[in-house]
Formats: sequence, C-alpha cells, structure tokens
Amino acid sequence: MPEIDVNRSDAPDVFDPVATARRILRTARSGSLATVAVEGGAPFASLVVVACDSDGTPLLLLSGLALHTRNILADPRASLLLCAQDIADPMQDARVSINGTMAACADDRVRHRFLARHPEAQGYAGFKDFCFYRLEVRDAHLVAGFGRIHTVAASDLLLDLADAEALVASEAGIVAHMNDDHADALALYATHLLGAPEASWRITGCDPEGIDLVSEAGARRLVFDDPATDPHSIRARLVALAKLARERGNRRKVP
Repeated sequence: MPEIDVNRSDAPDVFDPVATARRILRTARSGSLATVAVEGGAPFASLVVVACDSDGTPLLLLSGLALHTRNILADPRASLLLCAQDIADPMQDARVSINGTMAACADDRVRHRFLARHPEAQGYAGFKDFCFYRLEVRDAHLVAGFGRIHTVAASDLLLDLADAEALVASEAGIVAHMNDDHADALALYATHLLGAPEASWRITGCDPEGIDLVSEAGARRLVFDDPATDPHSIRARLVALAKLARERGNRRKVP
C-alpha cells in the first residue's frame, strides 16, 4: 500500500517522525531560508523556492544580487524552514527546520531536477548572476504538534542512493515518459491513492522511495511499499499502483 497521506482528515493517528519530515521535505515548494547577515552577524530570513535532489537534499536557485546569497558567500551556515501544505492553522501542523551549509552546484542533473519542479524558473535560471545551491544537511528539527518534537539525523532524512545509480541516471527519461504518455495514471495516483483533488498532475521526480507529483492543486508524495533501485523495478511499482488506483476508482463508482 502507498504511504498514508497524513494531511487527509480520514488518515489514522499514525506518527513517524522520519516519514513526516521526509514528506514535508518532498512536498514543500517554498520555505524560509535563514542565513547569517554579513553586517552585524544577525539572523536574516528570506523566502525561497525549493526542490529536492534524488536523495532529498534541498536545492535552491539563488541570485548573486540577493542579500541571502551575499551572506552565504561569507558564511555558508543556513537553516531552511519548510511547512506542511494546505492547512488552516500552521501552528497545528508539522514543520521542519533543516540545518546545514550551503554549497554552489553546477551539476546539470540538479538543474534538471529543480526546473522540473519549478518550470517557471526556466526564464531566469540561465542568467549569469543565478546559481544553484545544495543545502548539505547536518540535521533537521521537526515540530509536528504537542509532544511531537524530534531531531532527525541527516542519515535518516536523506535516502541512501548507493545501489540506485541506474535509476538516478534514467530519471529524466522516466519522468518525461510518464508525463507524455501516462498522464491518466498520474491523475489516478493523485486522486485515488493520495486523496488529492482532480487537477493537471505531473511527475517531477522519482527515486528509490517514491515519486513526486505536482499540479495547480499543490504537491503530493507517493511512497512505494519497498525501494525500487532501477528503471525496471520503478516500472513494476508504477504499473501495480496504476492498477490499484483504477480498482479503487471503480469501487467508488459502484452505487
């Protein structure tokens, strides 16, 4: 069975701090970046858009003209606050602060992953003053309600990709194929497996743990029962999940 979407009102009261932190990390599309101000050394917070590398490492596209980038170049220490989506009272739902150091990155794969998540950034991603950054994670601080405050180690938050080289290398092709040829299956995953509203769902990334879906209705994370480390196992998971989604949809149609 796919992961329970804890944002749904009919989800049981099941709490897993690592799964919760990973869910927020994979579904957040923006967050607050805290850096150390060049002048005076005070904390400085700014709004940024966020994507994830295959292992979950946060990815950002920053302008060299921005104050937070000037701060990072002087002191790379940073913290990124991400919050759960679509909530009436932010203080009542989960949020995670990811702590570490910022590092510039010129990897084409990182560029592709970020722009798959934020295609609107395509227009300025090539500007000379913009650069991609990775937040190299030290740890994370999760607050998920009363009595649910946990420190999550980087080794727990991030995925181990040691056996997934083939999958990482094939990701762009898998994503393009699913978006071009199987949009119907993506819609079924979102609506029948994750309880999301009908929308123009598309896949932005896949990794051993699952796939990331986005639309005008937000972002969702579909987690596999067990890891998939190569293109063949990913295909098998997606075919099985499409079948499950169709079965659930057919049951709902029965009067």
